[in-house]
Amino acid sequence: MIRIYNTLTQKKEEFRPIEPGKVRMYVCGMTVYDHCHLGHARVLVAFDVITRYLRHRGYDVHYVRNITDIDDKILRRADEKGELYSDLTGRMIRAMHEDEAKLGVLSPSEEPRATAYIDEIIAMIHKLVSSGHAYAADNGDVYFAVESFPDYGKLSKKKLEDLVAGARVDVQEAKRSPADFALWKAAKPGEVSWPSPWGDGRPGWHIECSAMSTQCLGDTFDIHGGGPDLLFPHHENEIAQSECATGHKFVHTWMHAGAIRVNKEKMSKSLGNFFTIREILEKYPAEVVRYFLVSSHYRSQVDYSEDNLAEAGRTLTKLYHALRGIVPAKEADVPETEHDRRFAEVMDDDFNTAGAIAVLHGVANEINQYRRDGNDEEAKRSAAVLVRLGAVLGLLQQDPEVFFQADTGGELSAEEIEALIQARADARKAKNFAEADRIRDELAEKGIILDDSREGTTWRRG
Repeated sequence: MIRIYNTLTQKKEEFRPIEPGKVRMYVCGMTVYDHCHLGHARVLVAFDVITRYLRHRGYDVHYVRNITDIDDKILRRADEKGELYSDLTGRMIRAMHEDEAKLGVLSPSEEPRATAYIDEIIAMIHKLVSSGHAYAADNGDVYFAVESFPDYGKLSKKKLEDLVAGARVDVQEAKRSPADFALWKAAKPGEVSWPSPWGDGRPGWHIECSAMSTQCLGDTFDIHGGGPDLLFPHHENEIAQSECATGHKFVHTWMHAGAIRVNKEKMSKSLGNFFTIREILEKYPAEVVRYFLVSSHYRSQVDYSEDNLAEAGRTLTKLYHALRGIVPAKEADVPETEHDRRFAEVMDDDFNTAGAIAVLHGVANEINQYRRDGNDEEAKRSAAVLVRLGAVLGLLQQDPEVFFQADTGGELSAEEIEALIQARADARKAKNFAEADRIRDELAEKGIILDDSREGTTWRRG
């Protein structure tokens, strides 16, 4: 049985989907006012692996990941750039899709956008107002009355009285309590808005996810996930408004990915250690970045550094080396192995990808031993296992030569490297070994490693 750490109960629990064989999962997606950063990559890859593994185990997974395409940050950024908010969000959504595709992240089953669910959002707010859980304020906003939900704080383990006591509220605010949060925001002059029973305005951030998730997955669903910064107040507020609007338990299992640190410090624009996915992919191959993220447990804190990325590149290279020059056996010819069983064992334990990576390296070692022993058929079967298990993590699906020769912005293009290798071969044929060694040293200085064998010379970027 799969066991998942539930943030709500703070313990691992046996996963029992509401409907046998089917999983309904919602993950908070991006607010699309800028390019995705490393923290987004952490969440994208973590829940991509979770989805892949649940499907690998035979579940029919309906994975919903939303897009927030109306928000204060979006409106401010569009105003700064002098463009329509919809033009800004359109560009950022396209960029997000490009980034996630490079990282090998599969598209979700559904990707609802907040602006397409305005009617559903208004309907949910109307329910909350009608039942006394929300109120229209004098300033045109609509607020959720937190004190009307006795279980507020059950996810974050925060006490309402402490939140109220520690809050500072501007005297001009129309809230009844400092802990109350906006469901509907009255439009400012010239601001994009939609009509509602409370006047023209737009939805608050928290209500968007409640409306979209329940519309796509039902009043109660299996898994809700997101980044560590969303636990409070966003997910706490989602629970309150959803359960008050529907009268049902909102989510069975809450999952949160770990934080990203950069050189052991919190990632922050003010510290100058804030990186977008695009900036990172200019320096490192996408699969190396994915391997780096997957090699840590999804709940653990990840420390991004040049050394850690370099180490990820070296260890991923070892796996591809095991596959180099082998045509894996056909999947149908390779039944379940002990490696498959060990892989399932560690992944069933709260998606322990670090343990799964160790299994992959065990398979690679086995391939290398078979090759040393001249047992090519067993090597091919083990290679098929390595590719099969790698696919569950979104790894090892490239041709090894493509991986080794990927252009990562080095000094030499593939064509230039091939020309130098041919020049070296010509020099060796003419017994000009000094020239051949000079060419090899020149390539090595530029990060190109040559591997000579009876079949010829192959190369890779080091």
